[in-house]
Amino acid sequence: QVQLVESGGGLEQPGGSLTLSCTAAGETRSMYFMSWDRQIPGKERELVARISMFTDSTTYADSAKGRFTISRGDTKNTMYLQMNSVKPEDAAVYYCHAQGYIGSERYDAWGQGTQVTVSS
Repeated sequence: QVQLVESGGGLEQPGGSLTLSCTAAGETRSMYFMSWDRQIPGKERELVARISMFTDSTTYADSAKGRFTISRGDTKNTMYLQMNSVKPEDAAVYYCHAQGYIGSERYDAWGQGTQVTVSS
């Protein structure tokens, strides 16, 4: 399958910027989409942004549009989330997520998560 490792979380002041990184290993050519999802305690995990591994087309949650940018690195196994103008409500655990197929079997792979805290 695919193994995902995130990095780059931490504490940022409101209005500041953070960059999250995710590195994929394993059967990375089986991935169809990579995304960033986030979860606040007591709430369901939600999609923040997603990128196609074939076309690089992107999708954003309304809360992320205009402030966050998802992209892939030159190796195509690395994904980034550039977070600008962060708000207190962006504080959450951010997860790297990959979806794909191995043969006819669909899978979802998740990283361990990285904490983002937004506070002055």
